[in-house]
Amino acid sequence: MVSEDEARMQFVLALRARGVTDRAVLQAMEDTPRAVFLEGIFKARAYEDVPLPIGSGQTISQPSIVGLMTQALQVGRRDKVLEVGTGSGYQAAILSPLARRVYTTERHRGLARQAERVLRDLDRTNVTVIATDGAFGLPEQAPFDRIIVTAAAEDPPSSLLAQLKVGGIMVLPVGQSDTVQTLLKVVKTEDGLDYHSLAEVRFVPLVEGMAED
Repeated sequence: MVSEDEARMQFVLALRARGVTDRAVLQAMEDTPRAVFLEGIFKARAYEDVPLPIGSGQTISQPSIVGLMTQALQVGRRDKVLEVGTGSGYQAAILSPLARRVYTTERHRGLARQAERVLRDLDRTNVTVIATDGAFGLPEQAPFDRIIVTAAAEDPPSSLLAQLKVGGIMVLPVGQSDTVQTLLKVVKTEDGLDYHSLAEVRFVPLVEGMAED
């Protein structure tokens, strides 16, 4: 049987092989136990590079995609980050040691409560989980240095782009929910927006409004 340390080492090597090379991101992922964001039989699969169910019809993203999105975000230690789509809280936990402050929104209240508990247990005190419709961002906390969206929109939402600082970066999947989507990096400049395609991905669709659960 593979030990915990060996599994973690293999996990990091697999991330590197899939293009996650930023040292700070790799360290954050090595230091964040993915198993605590999973339940039941799925805990044993925490170090596999696959998405896994977390309840409310949602999934925890595969680690390599989390790593690539975080790497593309280029988070600085003084940055204030908005995440749209808390899910299990895993992505927010990865962002926590990289940023000054992380605000993360979730439309499923049950998922938000669970994520908040796990993040608190991990002592990620700079993360604030808010049960709200994140499709419109958090105007009261704007502007943000970085924005990451973990659900697919047809186009980058204008409401979120408006809350991004000049010089800021947004990373999100775009495209129809039933087709292969494109992971985009959007850089806001004085002259407009620069778009960079990163990879083909599959995410749940970005839905407006609070969930009924």
